[in-house]
Amino acid sequence: MISYIEIDGWHANIRFSSAHIIPEYDKCGRLHGHTYAIHAKIYGEMEENGIIVDFRFAKDILKKIADELDHKILIPVKSPLVKIKEKEVRLSNGEKDYVFPLEDCALLPLRSSSAENLASYVMDKFLESLKDHKNIVEIEIGIDEGFGQGAKVKKRLK
Repeated sequence: MISYIEIDGWHANIRFSSAHIIPEYDKCGRLHGHTYAIHAKIYGEMEENGIIVDFRFAKDILKKIADELDHKILIPVKSPLVKIKEKEVRLSNGEKDYVFPLEDCALLPLRSSSAENLASYVMDKFLESLKDHKNIVEIEIGIDEGFGQGAKVKKRLK
């Protein structure tokens, strides 16, 4: 029988505050920030001890990911608008050039720092830590950009 556990990032305090720019959109093309929350649903078969995966284990992984992004500027390094030098990151948007100290940035292997792409990024990082859990069949990760608005991705493992 397939069951699932659910982690609500708002209530479990799996949150991060970050700034970003999405150049392709007028309003989002300006530097702005959000307080994000990470959510998870983990589907699988219960092990002999009656659990799918330990809540603490899953929450610790998600919290670690959130901590890596917290109080950083989210930089999608696959964007053609991003240039990284030794100690700085330059993001161009039309006539604006933003320059950030490298240590203030979270360099993400993405083309855009949209909520959809952030959810995919968190999914990939989360899966790296769950590879030994053979009973998990599906995972859903959600990223909220505030209450009531967010994006989710779902991945079937088996």
